[in-house]
Amino acid sequence: LKEPVGVCGIITPWNFPNAMITRKVAPALAAGCTVVIKPSEFTPYSALALGVLAERAGIPAGVINIVTGMPTEIGNEIMANEAVRKISFTGSTRVGSLLMRGAADSVKRLSLELGGNAPFIVFDDADLDLAIEGALVSKFRNGGQTCVCANRILVQAG
Repeated sequence: LKEPVGVCGIITPWNFPNAMITRKVAPALAAGCTVVIKPSEFTPYSALALGVLAERAGIPAGVINIVTGMPTEIGNEIMANEAVRKISFTGSTRVGSLLMRGAADSVKRLSLELGGNAPFIVFDDADLDLAIEGALVSKFRNGGQTCVCANRILVQAG
């Protein structure tokens, strides 16, 4: 028998605020869960605007909950609160490690999308003009502030 996990804590970064929230909230709602969203303290209005849109779309009160403020205090409450059964976090490896320890103590389910070291690979048979254009877009999209931004460019020799 498949059942909703329960309340999901959604912790999102500043660099893609609406995309990260909707990407995490949609599957939780589809599975029958309610959510508590803790957006970045740098982009709280994006989350609040999505909350207004959800309300206008007819999502019942209490299904999508948004808490803004100081990250450590809110994060600690989300981790300690027994009603929260799953955490979904996108952000730094350092904070992800802290959340992993906290989730282990309370046996919460945990999904982490942490900082990466993304390679851009160019093979011998690549169209070099397209590869250069793709590398520049990959490295500098969103000011280079994404976890999938190319940090290493590897070119096949041979």
